[in-house]
Amino acid sequence: MIEVQHLTKRYGRVTAVNDVSFRVERGEILGFLGPNGAGKTTTMRILTGYMPATEGKAIVAGFDVFDQPIEAKRRTGYLPETPPLYPDMSVSEYLDFVAKIKGVASAERRARVQYVMGRTRIADMASRLCGKLSKGYKQRVGLASALIHNPDVLILDEPTAGLDPKQIIETRELIKELAGDHTIILSTHILPEVAQTCQRVVIINKGHVVAVDTPDNLTARLRGSETMYLQIDTSGADAAASLTRVPGVTRVVEADRRDGMIGFEVDSESGRDVRRDLARAIVSSGWGLLEMRPMRMSLEDVFLSLTTEEVPTPAGEVIHE
Repeated sequence: MIEVQHLTKRYGRVTAVNDVSFRVERGEILGFLGPNGAGKTTTMRILTGYMPATEGKAIVAGFDVFDQPIEAKRRTGYLPETPPLYPDMSVSEYLDFVAKIKGVASAERRARVQYVMGRTRIADMASRLCGKLSKGYKQRVGLASALIHNPDVLILDEPTAGLDPKQIIETRELIKELAGDHTIILSTHILPEVAQTCQRVVIINKGHVVAVDTPDNLTARLRGSETMYLQIDTSGADAAASLTRVPGVTRVVEADRRDGMIGFEVDSESGRDVRRDLARAIVSSGWGLLEMRPMRMSLEDVFLSLTTEEVPTPAGEVIHE
């Protein structure tokens, strides 16, 4: 549904986006994640036809955004970080105005406005002036305007910026409801946004794509090994030495100790499941196995690992699914 190939944007000597490539499948929510200044908004603006790229190619719903910009825009809904609302228009007037601009047929316009107001839960604000809305309702009206022409693709730039916790949860749920009917790119630097909303993530840093994968795969691959947390009921025995002897175990580190219970972090060879052997070793030694669970890097750990390097990962070494 969306294909970006070797996209580059330069401003004089400054390269804001450097050889960016990724795909978004139909009905998918893709998180576009990176620190401030990484090139997220520049990429979004290129995809929506707001600005041209210096090099590369972008296909949206089968149309090249550079060669066929009008057709691509007809199939794209865009929510910028600050929705461009007219403060002296009511919500319904504004949405009707946007529907006209976006080519919604006059016979369908009223029904379409009612539909998007219901979908984004702003029907109770239909007669309220846009300039009198709260930040949360302004974001919802912006999203309604992006949906008004029923686009194949939605591009959302920081859709929950400035919202309170309740509004953030409601917006996340709405975005998840829209997936399937629409292909969505969600640009953000808020990590929980990606973890709770997106099926795949592109991480960009200093204009380079440094990772493309699911959040779960990223946390597993970057650790480079499988790690388990074990809590054992044992009194003074050298449990660490026994666990180290289990085939496939590469490292055992004591994590915590209290009231005769000891917690261990146990690393094993990548792709090798040592849970049965660990449980067998513990039980046969006469100890109680109180807890066993996998440990993963958090998305925060992944993000910091990939965005704090001095030199970004070259395009040829991107982590892919």
